[in-house]
Amino acid sequence: MVIAIDGKWIWDSWYAKDGDTYHGFFLQASTSLGDPDLRHFNVSQGHATSKDLVNWTHLGTMFGPQKNGPAWDDSTTWTGSVLQGPDGLWHLFYTGTTLAEKSMYQRIGHATSSDLHSWVRVGDGLCLDLTGPNADTYEKDHMIGHWHDRAMRDPWVMKDSDSDGWLMYFTARAPGIPEANAGGAVGFATSPDLYSWTLRPPVFTGGMGQLEVPQVFEHAGRWYCLFCTAGSQWSAHYRATNPQSPVTGNHYLMADHPRGPWRMAPGPFLDGAEPCRRYAARIVNGPDGLVILGFADGGKDKFGGYVMDPEPVVAGEDGLLQVVPAAKTVD
Repeated sequence: MVIAIDGKWIWDSWYAKDGDTYHGFFLQASTSLGDPDLRHFNVSQGHATSKDLVNWTHLGTMFGPQKNGPAWDDSTTWTGSVLQGPDGLWHLFYTGTTLAEKSMYQRIGHATSSDLHSWVRVGDGLCLDLTGPNADTYEKDHMIGHWHDRAMRDPWVMKDSDSDGWLMYFTARAPGIPEANAGGAVGFATSPDLYSWTLRPPVFTGGMGQLEVPQVFEHAGRWYCLFCTAGSQWSAHYRATNPQSPVTGNHYLMADHPRGPWRMAPGPFLDGAEPCRRYAARIVNGPDGLVILGFADGGKDKFGGYVMDPEPVVAGEDGLLQVVPAAKTVD
């Protein structure tokens, strides 16, 4: 195991590089809860550093829910991303929920740091919600009985390759789709300065009930959007067009441009198993090329709760990705 802490479950993680040092950020909760399903609502964010993505130095908790009275993110602070602005300041974009809504409505928050560990919310932290002219392109209300939450989470923020602005991708759902597993969407927003954001229509809809933890990156002239999902959330169309039995794990979209159009990668599911082996993965440019990092799942009864050893990822001439399993790994 790569990122592991005695007495804590670790799950979703995200990474930033500062010079020759990788910074890993991750969700964490105490194993004293007993039931791993309870971790989601007893969460904070941890921080560790590494030179090689294998050996990590833990720096402790770096962020968590607001505790000073009612707030939009006083219940949970979930998965996000970290990047550096043009002035050298670091930016954390994260998922927040509030106790007042029983954590059912997700929104996106923003905090900044000069050292990648001590974070200060920008204002009250709220960065983006499903409001404004394009809100109707999303399932903006909790459709009780149709899905278990109002999805707006897992922000991935990156530089716009076509301008001086910034792009944000996030987990969402599209409205008016009768099949619950056909409504998963990758949401989209833009900003000129990392502070003021405009909600745009989703860049992709369909295939899965959820496309969680999106990560957009370029490799060898092609654009990829990694995501994770459960086998039980494959749409009828994807089940019909993919010859595999449904698995849980990580797959990806492909495009020629970061704004799309995006398409589901054909062929085998990238990195899946049933029960799930690795979830909420990220593809990171390591010292020796691309590697995949994600947490050991195994299901509720055998939940791993640590980030697994990185495994190499290669792209074929057709651009399709493949994970090269480490020999004889013990998870």
